[in-house]
Amino acid sequence: MSKTLSVTAIKHGCVIDHIPAGQAIAMLSLLGIARSNFQVTVGINLPSHRSGLKDLIKIEGRDLSENEINEIGVLAPGATINSIKNSEVVKKVVATIPKTISGLLDCPNSNCITHRESIKSHFHVEAAGPKVELKCHYCESSFLKPLQAALLTK
Repeated sequence: MSKTLSVTAIKHGCVIDHIPAGQAIAMLSLLGIARSNFQVTVGINLPSHRSGLKDLIKIEGRDLSENEINEIGVLAPGATINSIKNSEVVKKVVATIPKTISGLLDCPNSNCITHRESIKSHFHVEAAGPKVELKCHYCESSFLKPLQAALLTK
């Protein structure tokens, strides 16, 4: 059986691999890629030995910041981010859930100051598992958030 590549290689940029199946579109929105001029290749529901199915994003000509990698960790912990230079992987990072999350989610407490003032939301990650327990920095409300919920509201 021969191995066939479904997606061509890139020369410079990044590859976000092992995204949970169905999350690539939310990831593009999170990173603001749809509003950019970068060449992007998206694979949805690709076969994966690790998880059965996965999504994949290749972005030609763009590197990800540490903050963007942390944001990926919120939506797709375990995803791998490969930095590509001269068609070679020069750095590989596994996205993990960061200790704090800013500006990605709305606080579920309707009385929180973030709903009335022009303040970016800020949460502390209290526990991580199939669901993440978050605590609002401002009102101290705690709540559970499914990892692959893709309910990023900002």
